[in-house]
Amino acid sequence: MAISVFLADDNLIVREGVKALLDLEEDFEVVGQGADYDELVEGAEAAHPQVIVTDIRMPPDFSREGIDAAKEVRKRHPGTGVVILSQFDDPDYAVSLLSEGASGYAYLLKDRVGEGDQLARAVREVAAGGSVLDPTIVEGLTTPVRADSSLSPAEEDLLQQLAEGKTVNAIALQRKTTPADANAAIEALFLKLAEGLASGRSDSLNRLKRLRQAIVDREELGESMARLLPGGIAEKLRREGKRIGETEKLTVTVLMGDIRGYTTIAERTDPSVLAAQLNEHRAAMNHAILEGGGTIMQFVGDAVVAVFGAPLPQDDHADRAVTTAGAMHEAQAALNAVWEAEAREPFGLGIGLSTGEVAAALLGSDERLEWTVIGDTVNLTQRVQQWAEPGETVMTKATWEACTSPVEVDELEPAHVKGREAQVVAYRFPRRES
Repeated sequence: MAISVFLADDNLIVREGVKALLDLEEDFEVVGQGADYDELVEGAEAAHPQVIVTDIRMPPDFSREGIDAAKEVRKRHPGTGVVILSQFDDPDYAVSLLSEGASGYAYLLKDRVGEGDQLARAVREVAAGGSVLDPTIVEGLTTPVRADSSLSPAEEDLLQQLAEGKTVNAIALQRKTTPADANAAIEALFLKLAEGLASGRSDSLNRLKRLRQAIVDREELGESMARLLPGGIAEKLRREGKRIGETEKLTVTVLMGDIRGYTTIAERTDPSVLAAQLNEHRAAMNHAILEGGGTIMQFVGDAVVAVFGAPLPQDDHADRAVTTAGAMHEAQAALNAVWEAEAREPFGLGIGLSTGEVAAALLGSDERLEWTVIGDTVNLTQRVQQWAEPGETVMTKATWEACTSPVEVDELEPAHVKGREAQVVAYRFPRRES
């Protein structure tokens, strides 16, 4: 069955353009349209769509009716996915939308929504409980102060440090000068912005507003950004000033979980029921991974990919991954018991673990931005997880050797995996009774 979508925008031409994009996809069905707050709320109540695609500003006040209406629909029907299409790249709108959590929400810019399959992927992602954020918004969140041609590079750097909340002493230390000189530089910077404001320069006003917002609300902004990026990444970006595309090498343990026979389950299950199950599954896996100290990199369809030992180093990353794998199996077993009582089909979870060196980075494209780790360790994790039957975890020899606590396992026969000449030694647990 198709994913049902309700469109809302006060501009008829925009609605029809979005509808035309959605109609190109065989798995979408537009079930209604609205032009204002009331039509969106009432129309969604009548049509029960799986996903709402809406503008921000609509009648009656042309302020944030789209966001307010979307939240009202979600309050009545929590499983509804929401895609906001906006012409505004101000991060404040995204923070407002995602203030209560990012799950099931997407924020895209109208002027880029026609690029590639960005809109279609966002609809599918929120329908399954995921989230999507335009890279421009993420950049605004990680870089509170924008470039301004009226300021020199040194002044730009000083303004950025102020926006990050650094003290005068910290700024002086970084600039290799005295606190008095740093304070004088700060006063001169504010004087320059004030002079620009007095002469009618709108960019100076925007700069001062942006600076004040960054200083006063940076913690709140950080909390909202943390919902969009994996745990610890937002703070790491602010603290270390990492740039998009900049990588660092880390030794980690990668975890990959996958639902066995998901395609077959999808063929015989109502999409609405399946979406609800997938959302419950993801929530349970998310909880287990975070409780174990892991970082969730992404959910891809029915698979979850997480890493232990990044973004912050963990000496016991292999132990944490093994413990978390067990917790994930227990959580899925508990879900299956509930589902079977409700005549819903259970999920069989297989998990793979691999330990080794990776490159970690915040990578971006025209359509999406994500924090990830890459390297042979990630690829090997995907290969060995395919050897895990429902309820099992398969780990590489490197992971087994990295564990500081003993793990009872069965050694598997060495086998070849795609892309490797040498055979891979792996271990399975829980152990099978002979």
